[in-house]
Amino acid sequence: MESGPAYGLWPLVILNSALFAIFAVSFFHLRTGRDWRAMGGFTAFLIALFTEMYGIPLTVYLLSGWLGSKIPGIAATHEGGHLFNDLIGWTGDPHLSPFHLLSYVLIGGGFWLVAASWRVLYDAARTATLATTGTYVRVRHPQYDGLLLVMIGFLVRWPTIPTLLMFPVLAYFYVRLARMEERDVAKAFGDTWTAYAATIPRFIPRLRHAKPPPKQADTSRDGEVLQR
Repeated sequence: MESGPAYGLWPLVILNSALFAIFAVSFFHLRTGRDWRAMGGFTAFLIALFTEMYGIPLTVYLLSGWLGSKIPGIAATHEGGHLFNDLIGWTGDPHLSPFHLLSYVLIGGGFWLVAASWRVLYDAARTATLATTGTYVRVRHPQYDGLLLVMIGFLVRWPTIPTLLMFPVLAYFYVRLARMEERDVAKAFGDTWTAYAATIPRFIPRLRHAKPPPKQADTSRDGEVLQR
């Protein structure tokens, strides 16, 4: 375990931000301006996160003076950045704490959800139909759910003031993007979309769900398929 500050490592900030952004892009397959905006917000979240994790620990500095006397684990060290571990008094390896292990599940599940959703979208685009199978049986926007799960996973592992403030803003941003996309899809698929949207929730899956309507081919202006 490290006991030193482990900060000011700007090459690690750049490397980790780039690796996770590229990893997400490889799953998300950017096609539209909305896709790029969604990925831009996600990338900004990553940069803010890794800047505090390896560059300047702003949150740790701010909280160590305020809570340092009450929670000795909060200090300007790499271990001190695992704030949830400090709050429960975890003294073992921070990378084996319940919060860290949970973050692996959330981050891995989020990337899996984005990748699995893209395969359904790709098949639907090839056949000019509405995506209603696979992950789209549970929610209408599984790819956005995936990105949100990844961010929640990072917040569980390494909460910071900037990322905690950014998360609700990005969640609201994704909701707005989803609604904009749904307006386009409603124009393209008409009653098929209306029946699908009436039974499948936008983001939060129900424990029980109705069977989605059968896929029907439909195209929008100039034969372009609009769907998410």
